[in-house]
Parts: sequence; C-alpha cells; structure tokens
Amino acid sequence: MKKIALILFIISDLAVLVSEFTGISWMYTIGKPLIMISLLLHYLLACEPINRSRALILAMVLSLAGDVLLMNEAYFIGGLVAFLAAHVFYIFAYRQHRREESENALLGLQRVRLAFPIILAGTGLVVVLYPVLGDLRLPVIIYASVLSLMAINALFRHGRTSTGSFWMVFGGAVLFMISDSILAVNKFLEPVQHAGFLIMSTYILAQYLIVNGLLNHPHE
Repeated sequence: MKKIALILFIISDLAVLVSEFTGISWMYTIGKPLIMISLLLHYLLACEPINRSRALILAMVLSLAGDVLLMNEAYFIGGLVAFLAAHVFYIFAYRQHRREESENALLGLQRVRLAFPIILAGTGLVVVLYPVLGDLRLPVIIYASVLSLMAINALFRHGRTSTGSFWMVFGGAVLFMISDSILAVNKFLEPVQHAGFLIMSTYILAQYLIVNGLLNHPHE
C-alpha cells in the first residue's frame, strides 16, 4: 500500500507539471488535489499509529484545502488563509519532531546569524511587493511573516534530530518559501516565465521533503 500511495503521488505530480506545459486542464483539475491526498496516505501508511502527528496531518489537510481553493482566482484569500494555517501546524509538527536537549543544538547568536538570511528574504519580498499589493498588504505581510517563521523553526531543528531529517525538512521549508515567492512575484509584480511549472515543482518537492523528513525523525 505504501508503494501505491507513492505511485499515486508521482502520477499526480506528473499530471500537474505536464498540464502546465500542455494546457490540458483536466489533468490539472484531477492531479492537483491528489498531490496532498496521496502524500497524506503515504504518511499514514508509513508512520506507526503511536508516532503520528496530528499537527502534521492537519497541515497536510489544510495544504490540500489551499491547493483546491487556489485553483480558482476568486478564492485566493481563502487559499492564503488555508496555507497560513498549514504553516502554523507545520511549526507545531517541527517542534514535536525534535529532541528537547542536545549538545549540537543552535544557541544564542548562532540562531540569530543563521536565521537572518531567512528573515531578510521574507522581508525583502514584502518590501519589493508592498507598492503593488493594495488592499492585500496586511494579509501578505502576515503570511510572509508566518512563512518565514515556519522556515526558521525548521532551521532550529538542527542538532535536535538526525542529519537526514534536518536537511530534508529544512530544504523543504526553503523550497516552500521559493515556491510562494515565485507565486507572489508572478501574481503581483510581473509575469515569470514558466511560473506555473516553477511554482508547482518547488511546491511538490517541498511537501515531499517535509513529510519524509519528519517521518525520518528518530522517535525514542
């Protein structure tokens, strides 16, 4: 069953990415919701019931809701809110999947120094977009802040989990920021060539890495 879930995930990914180049709308309509459905199924089958994280499950369900809502421009704000909530639950999931005490954990100035590029990236995007956001300024600022906080919490797992788990989750969080940044620039600032493909490919890989990174956290 685990293999079936991953095969479904790969097929849905390919359907969405191919549709971005071919314009075949039914592939996108069917494939996009199946991305998170199949990934959630993969998580449930791969994780022992005792180790399942409700926060991670909620994050994936909210991501699914965001995916569906963003398929219609009229529900952009609804999609934004769904992904905002998903990032909050990802933060909770990250904190569940880390050791509380570790000699290699980031401390004090280390945290500030390593988190600074993430803060700079999130702030820089808002500064660039601010003049063209209009009534969406506050929602986008709040979203960018929570998105940056999600990536920072992924960073703060350093030394508190296995090396593989850390890099997968942190890499996924960074890719999530990249995906949302491309989406924002394309929507509000100027068209980005092959935007749909770039947004979805980075998003798909981000979700996969986050979920499998948390699956690889060594439970005691």
